[in-house]
Amino acid sequence: MRVPLPAAFLTRPIAHRGYHDRTGGRIENSVSAFAAAVASGYGIEIDLQLSRDGVAMVFHDDVLDRLTDQAGPVSARSAAELGAMRLTGGADTIPTLAQVLAVVGGRVPLLIEIKDQTLTMSPTNGQLEAATALDLTGYEAPVALMSFNPDCIAHMVRLAPHLPRGLTTDQFDPVDWAPLSEQTCDLLRGIPDFDATESSFISHGASDLGSARVAELKASGAAILCWTIRSREAEAAARKIAANVTFEGYAA
Repeated sequence: MRVPLPAAFLTRPIAHRGYHDRTGGRIENSVSAFAAAVASGYGIEIDLQLSRDGVAMVFHDDVLDRLTDQAGPVSARSAAELGAMRLTGGADTIPTLAQVLAVVGGRVPLLIEIKDQTLTMSPTNGQLEAATALDLTGYEAPVALMSFNPDCIAHMVRLAPHLPRGLTTDQFDPVDWAPLSEQTCDLLRGIPDFDATESSFISHGASDLGSARVAELKASGAAILCWTIRSREAEAAARKIAANVTFEGYAA
């Protein structure tokens, strides 16, 4: 069953990884960035990775190097170890999805991207998807799930059929998406899994909003979101096609 994207996702700009501002000590995907988004009335986009012991952690990268003083895969560390790691440039540590749900408390819509654990857009083992569904049990507030990997969303059809689902999409230029194969990029570019995953929306790369496939999906009733907008001028251009924007670096 295709679950419509709640109206709240179409009326509030969505803060990319929270309303972060490194100069103010609010690091991406931190509790401080989420609290700032709630205070400003913005929706929130977050990213999920899986800890070694099977906990959904709110963190974008698959490795720790860029955002902490540690190195190596997120998946090699326990939730307790990750939760003790300070995000570089701020006072926050890496939060769990459960902690973020408690902070947001349903006050603004939450757009959750499940990161590809295979790194090749291959079929996944479903562990992160199962952890996500478990944490969202009983969360009665606007929430939607998406992923670049269609297999992640196929798992969510089974695990949380009542929640709205979508695909994170792009033009998938092989140069930008290395080491993904050119064949995989060509396949994903056509967004072939929209119907099979019972998706109701896409969040598409802003530079490719004019593509014929996006227009086709929009005409068929799909909600069109986009990523990542970094100026008011870019927002105005994106809104000619997209119903809403995911933004950072300015006040949308």
